[in-house]
Amino acid sequence: MPTKKKIEYKFEELTVDVITASSLSREQRKQLSDLLCQKLGIKTLHLNIKIDPSLLSGFQLQIGSSLIDTSVKQKLRVLQKALQDISLVHLSDDEFRQLLQKLMAEGRIKPRVEQVGRVISVKDGIARVSGMKSTKAGELIDFPDNLQGIVFNLNSEFSDVVTLGNDNSLDEGDIAIQTGDVIKVPVGETLLGRVVDALGHPIDGKGDISAYSYLPIERPSPGIIDRQTVKKPFQTGIKVIDALVPIGLGQRELIVGDRQTGKTSLIVDSIIAQKKRNDAALRKEEKLFCIYVAIGQKLSTVAEVVRTLENYGAMEYTIVVSASASDSASLQYIAPFTGCTIGEYFRDHHMNAVIFYDDLSKHANAYRQISLLLRRPPGREAYPGDIFYLHSRLLERAAMLNDEKGGGSLTAIPVVETQEGDVSAYIPTNVISITDGQIFLESSLFHEGIRPAVNVGLSVSRVGSKAQRPLLAKISSSLKLDLAQYREMLSFAQIASDLDVSSQNMLKKGVRITEMMKQKVHHPLSFEEEFISIYAAVRGYLELLEPKDILRFEEGLLEHIQLEDPELLQKIGHADNLDNKLEEELGRVLKGFVQIFIEKKSR
Repeated sequence: MPTKKKIEYKFEELTVDVITASSLSREQRKQLSDLLCQKLGIKTLHLNIKIDPSLLSGFQLQIGSSLIDTSVKQKLRVLQKALQDISLVHLSDDEFRQLLQKLMAEGRIKPRVEQVGRVISVKDGIARVSGMKSTKAGELIDFPDNLQGIVFNLNSEFSDVVTLGNDNSLDEGDIAIQTGDVIKVPVGETLLGRVVDALGHPIDGKGDISAYSYLPIERPSPGIIDRQTVKKPFQTGIKVIDALVPIGLGQRELIVGDRQTGKTSLIVDSIIAQKKRNDAALRKEEKLFCIYVAIGQKLSTVAEVVRTLENYGAMEYTIVVSASASDSASLQYIAPFTGCTIGEYFRDHHMNAVIFYDDLSKHANAYRQISLLLRRPPGREAYPGDIFYLHSRLLERAAMLNDEKGGGSLTAIPVVETQEGDVSAYIPTNVISITDGQIFLESSLFHEGIRPAVNVGLSVSRVGSKAQRPLLAKISSSLKLDLAQYREMLSFAQIASDLDVSSQNMLKKGVRITEMMKQKVHHPLSFEEEFISIYAAVRGYLELLEPKDILRFEEGLLEHIQLEDPELLQKIGHADNLDNKLEEELGRVLKGFVQIFIEKKSR
């Protein structure tokens, strides 16, 4: 057989791009040129030197389509990747030094040769890059000045990369480096009490975050075998929700309504309501951690939410992820996935977490903007065809894991904004079909002074009383029917001139129940307080009161019981069923306070 000849390519002349952290002196340029000529066997070498301070130290050499990276920035990235699953919290300086020496001896920290491309064009946050033949969809790409991007479209000649941040410094001809990795964000309990951006970087001015590990923002949802039935209640502290539209841990419940109807207030109140639970918890597994994802909100709105949570002591168990309206569409697109990954850390470590997406309408708009810029085919209302899949793969990650998997849970509460109450629009119907129920806030109720402005007829929980305390489930079973009959009778009474006694009594009861369901903003109630208020409304203890006095009566009643009969609250908290003894004691207290309230008012 003929022997294969070894072919060597000899270049007489070659141009090499050199990117350094700082400028090179004449002597350094000559030394580098002589070394490369010797290594490559080239007579004449031209050095094209560029400055990139983000490299920290060292340099990058681009020879043809290959990049040799010896910069400190690259070494730190490799080190970070090598240490992702290693907790550094309890390592001493000597142990850390030994770990570094071990990684270097194993060759895990060394210069890497990467395939690179060139930026053909940059426009509206989309960089078109040529020369990257081995890149994959979703891969993270490095650009100069610490700018990164995600590969969205793949073509035989080029790739479309969506930049993550301000791309004003990116020009045609700049290099694009394949990282071979996807976006990963820091996770862990060290994020509690912090405000981070869509990439997990702190933006609250409280210093860096030392995360335990990094996880990719796109992760598969748990399978059916790994889940268990939703049965543990998520107490929001809001009477109308906990009584009529109960939410369970691991559930996905949608909040839907027009602008300025109190959607964010429901979220903030639900977070504040966990304060007592978390303070009383003896173990981390008994606590409920909260993640609030603000998508496309004004920075002033996000700052107000954070300020409110701090005032009520709720930020100690809360993480805020913010991709504001001033951020790019790409950051608004990945923000909910970042928040979900942060929440999954608690779920996978046998803890409970709830995540609020505020809101997915703006998230859909951001994805539509990206898709149209990428020239993907538009569908209904110009949204891309995979917008349903986008939200479904996000919300399916919420789950209550079975005991073999640790029993942790992640509850998802997405928010969707409607136009003129149109729940039949594209995005609302999409998310309604994905979630396990919806809480519909109606603007007409809001303007009538009924707050929270929950439309009981359109709101539903597909989990129902299974995620409700048995004590509350028993007395609230007839509550929804009473309110539905009241709404129907109210519309009939507007056209009828005369009503019988039973219809008048039904209207009176419905008015009083509606008044009792009202609640002040940022005043969530405990389970015991909710039970007493709803019991008084359902059992007819409000018949002697004027509707306008009911909220004042409720406030005085709860204060009276806390001061005069705190043992009753403890009995309600520990009771599984509403027995005759508890009903007698509760009835005695309610009758007594009704008389006291009426006497005080008549003076």
